Amino acid sequence: MSEVLTVLDYLPDGLLELGVEELHTKLSGPTLIHLQGARNPPVFISVLLHGNEHTSWEAVRKLLSHYCGRELPRSVSLFIGNIAAARKNQRFLPGEFDFNRLWGASNQAAHPMMQQIIDDMRKRGAFLSVDIHNNTGKNPHYACVNRVEKDFLYLASLFSRSVVFFLKPEGVQSMAFAELCPAVTIECGLSGEESGTLHAFEFLQACLHLSEFPQKELSAGDLSVYHTVAIAKINPAYDFGFDDIQQRMANQDIILDSQLEKTNFSPLAAGSVLGWVRNNIANPISVMAEDGSDVSANYIVVNDGVISIKSRIIPAMLTLDVSTIKKDCLCYFMEEYPLWTGR
Repeated sequence: MSEVLTVLDYLPDGLLELGVEELHTKLSGPTLIHLQGARNPPVFISVLLHGNEHTSWEAVRKLLSHYCGRELPRSVSLFIGNIAAARKNQRFLPGEFDFNRLWGASNQAAHPMMQQIIDDMRKRGAFLSVDIHNNTGKNPHYACVNRVEKDFLYLASLFSRSVVFFLKPEGVQSMAFAELCPAVTIECGLSGEESGTLHAFEFLQACLHLSEFPQKELSAGDLSVYHTVAIAKINPAYDFGFDDIQQRMANQDIILDSQLEKTNFSPLAAGSVLGWVRNNIANPISVMAEDGSDVSANYIVVNDGVISIKSRIIPAMLTLDVSTIKKDCLCYFMEEYPLWTGR
């Protein structure tokens, strides 16, 4: 990744008329646009960190078109990310880095371009940060935070009652911006769904009209908070696919149940079947805890060719998209997080 960040203080003419696959005709690459509004400091919004997640750009198009010829209620700093991947409708291009893993981690510094953005927004005193994403599987709309703190949870609650607290993976935008301001990632369902675009647009409107964060604490009844405790990945040594039970032993080493994505955000009891294996494969799925330790034995059991869950979990981001699973993961395992007042 060698792109140079373009920084503008205006919206290029005709930009809002373009779909994601056309942005390259107006923008040379990743672009940070600062737009003055009635109130400062600005709201930071990142879009298209993944090129195949179009809701982010469509929601921002709708937002800025709404204020065309009118003053924004609050200043906006907009980062338009992986334009090249968006042109090809891919998460990221072959040989390229994932734009949402470059924002710094415990064992690595932020990519220079992302560090430039962070430094700029620190100087501007970002009011809040929003990173907009889609899922490739069937999930409810939900918000993600990296800190279980009052302002972070309030911001998340403006989007959804379902909130996921996670510390892994590192290198994500929301974790970097959590050092600057309340930061949230919003997950808007499948890319291209109008309901996701409208929901994101309404949330951004609420963010622009927020004058300050309220002092009142949220109570346990206000939100359902889940904590991501592990990430599950398919063993890269084996081929895998999805199929029905009659054809499950076709060609792949691992066959996953094609109904799995319907279980997102629903508890899976111990013994629930994830899929099947051939040739006595003993380690089809690896599960890593937040500290990086291998906890596969705590969650996955293979018996007589059947892959099942060893202990109760709540999955998120299960998808039938094989490419996404290879590039990212099969899913995340969650548990309910006890939310209380006064934190």
